[in-house]
Order: sequence, then C-alpha cells, then structure tokens
Amino acid sequence: MVDRDLAFMPAGRLAPLIASGQLSPVEVTSNALERIEEVNPVLNCFCFVWADEALEAAQRAAEAVARGRPLGPLHGVPVALKDTTPTAGHRTTLGSYTHEHWVPDRDAYVARALRRAGGIVVGKTTTPEFACCGITDSPLWGVTRNPWDRSRSPGGSSGGSAAAVASGCVPLAEGSDMGGSVRIPAAWCGVVGLKPGLGRIPMDTLPGLFDTISHHGPLAGTVDDARIFLMATQGPDDSDILSTPVPLDLAGPVPGSVDGLRLALSVDLGCWAVDPAIERAVRGAAEALVEAGAQVEEVDLHLTPRDEEVWGELWSVFMAAYYGHLVPGYRDRMDPTVLELIERGSSMSAVQLKKLELERTDLWRRMAAVLEGHEALLCPTMAQGPTPAARAEQPSGPPPDDGRHHAPDMTAPFNLVSPCPVLSVPCGRDDQGLPVGLQVVGRRWQEDTVLRVGQAVEAAQPPRRRPPL
Repeated sequence: MVDRDLAFMPAGRLAPLIASGQLSPVEVTSNALERIEEVNPVLNCFCFVWADEALEAAQRAAEAVARGRPLGPLHGVPVALKDTTPTAGHRTTLGSYTHEHWVPDRDAYVARALRRAGGIVVGKTTTPEFACCGITDSPLWGVTRNPWDRSRSPGGSSGGSAAAVASGCVPLAEGSDMGGSVRIPAAWCGVVGLKPGLGRIPMDTLPGLFDTISHHGPLAGTVDDARIFLMATQGPDDSDILSTPVPLDLAGPVPGSVDGLRLALSVDLGCWAVDPAIERAVRGAAEALVEAGAQVEEVDLHLTPRDEEVWGELWSVFMAAYYGHLVPGYRDRMDPTVLELIERGSSMSAVQLKKLELERTDLWRRMAAVLEGHEALLCPTMAQGPTPAARAEQPSGPPPDDGRHHAPDMTAPFNLVSPCPVLSVPCGRDDQGLPVGLQVVGRRWQEDTVLRVGQAVEAAQPPRRRPPL
C-alpha cells in the first residue's frame, strides 16, 4: 500500500533522512513506483516507467549510504524527466510518431546532472508533440489530466511533470520552458515551477545551441525543492555555449525574509483579461508580502497583444526549422497545431525574423524600466483557470471584443527577455477550488531573489493540499 505521507514528502526532507539512514532509498523509490502505478492509469502523466532500473539505482544508493560515501543533494530521491529530454538507451519520443522509436546514444546534460546529484530517475513524463502548446495531449500518448479535476488539463508543455509532482509520484520533475511550459502547468497543478535565466541550467537537448528562448527548469512541491534542483543542475558546462559562467551560491535553504524588498505589481500586464478570482488571489499574495515587510507598488508594464504575437512568430520559426522536414512523412499523424506553426514559420523571411529582435528590444526596455526600481515584478501566471483536458474540447471561436487580451497564459513575453528568471508559486484557489499561480519575474540571472519572494508567498499560504485521488 502506498504511504501517502512519504509520497508527498519534499526532496529537501527526504534527502537528509536517506543520508542519515532513517529512510532507505529502496523504500522511497518503491513507494514512488507504487504511487505511479496507482495514479498513472487515471492521469496519464508518465509515458515510460523504468521500475527495474530505478530499483537497481536505489539499491546502489543504499549501499553508498551504508559505506559512508560522499552523497549528493538528491541522493536516493526519485525524480522524473520530461519526454523531450534525451536519455541514453531509452526511448525519447517528444510525444510524436516521428520519434516513436528514437533511442538516443547520450544523456542530456540535465539528466546527467540529476544523476550526479544522486537522483533516482524513475521514468519519463508526457508532453504535447514537440512541446508545442499549453495543454498536454499528444498524438502518440493521448490526453494527460489534471490531478485536481480530471476533466481539466494540467497545462503544458511540461504537463506530465507537473501532474506527477502534484499527485505525489515524485517530489521533483524536470521540465522545459520556451513560452511558459514549466510555469503554465505549475500554476494549473498547484506546484512550484521555475524558468531560470537563460543558460543557468545548460541546455543541450535541441538540435541547435544558439536558441535564446529555451530553458530547463524544475517542477517541485516546494520553493526550497526548486532551489535544490537548481543547485544540482546549474552550470556552467561546455555542452551549452550559452551557459552562464558564474554559478549562484544555493547551498543553504531559501531565506524567508523579504523585509525591505521593492516589488512591482501588475495584475493585467496592461491588457490581459484576468479572472476576478485569480486577481483576488494575486492581490492577496501581494498583501501578504507587504505584511512580511516588502514594499509593493502597482505599475503599468504596457504590454500589448503584439508582445505575445512576437513570441508566437519566433516560436513558429523554431518549429519550422527543427521539425518542418518531418512533415512529408508524418503529416497525417501530426498535431494540427504543429502543422499550423510549421506552415507559419516556413513563410517568414530572414529579414522578418531579424526584425523581431527590434521588438524584443523594445519589450526589454519596458521591462528594464520597471526592474530598475524593483527587485521583481509580480503578476498572475495564468489569466484563467485550467481548460478542458482534451484538444478537441478546447474553447474555439473569436474572443470577446472588449479590448482585452484573452489568452489564458501570461508567460510567453518573459521568454523574450530570457535572462530574467521567472517563478510560478501557488498563491490560492479560484472559485472552482482549482490552484492559482503567482508569477515572480526577477532581474537578470537573479534566481535567488525570485526564490526568496516565492518562499515568503509559500509561507503565507495554508499547508500544501493533496489532490483528491
């Protein structure tokens, strides 16, 4: 029988108990595998589970403890990888029939780093095809569901990882974030998600190494677990030429004090239509930060729908460049969203692509003006609650003509200013009792600051709830 207290125990508590011999890595890993077996038929958050391999690694981890060997910060802790992250000797499908039988000959940097830290990789989590969108429903693996309401999506593209953490399968899972793909599912599943600054965690999973919108990041049950993941996986490393050369000191727990911090607040970023219940939760978190000693000033960031369109055009070129060559052989088995993105990206000229840099520059200047006088910006992660789980059930038709931007996510523009870290931390519930996420946008490569703000928000919330399954 699954020990649910053990299943939902944070990595930051598990690792010391394992290191002291009070818990066995075999016991912890066996419990995680049993929890996966219990919930995966309902949620479809894992596409691969490596039970035998994980138990063998857990046995080796137990022997290392018994022999007094040096232990990493995640020694014996079960973790999961997203199915866009190459793993040597194991299928990596990208949620697509185009890669259904692909077995890489190398581990990605982030997989190696988690193993070096002592993590026990139990399997791979589901993703939409090529991590293309904000729900997790792929042609190859089907629909992934939200642990809080199985009719709803966990978000995407790291929806499998977020659902796995939220449901107690693993305390930590890896995700990737090109337009909110860590933060979207973190918000909808009620967990913590971090998009670090560009290059903080080396990324060598893409065909090219000079991409400037893509990040690895953790899905975690707590802010401090996100800190441990970042500590274990940050570079630099030559596998990624853009990796940040100077690592952060993340050796201690995240400080809980925000006394004296200057924070900006923008509920709508200038144009988003935000659900009133989400606005209440975000404002409540801001008030809690003020009570904790921070200074919070409401600002107008002056974002427009065009800022998200710029990201969408860049994303379509990304998809066309990396996956367009697969269309002739697989068109009938590819996600229509992928095909649409590839067609759009293929029609853009090099000059049009280069001109997007001018619009990114303008966005950065607006952001810089806010961050110059504030250590971080606060805003919702998602403007609306979780949408239906299946792609066929997604809302359709034109949005209301009310002068507001009706996209559910408020994440993608911050990938255009990619050196800025962004944290999504749970900050309450909407009128349906579903999780709400607060987005904390920091200055360039100052992940320690956004974690500090997130820790204060987390401390002001009731104890972490468990989903009803």
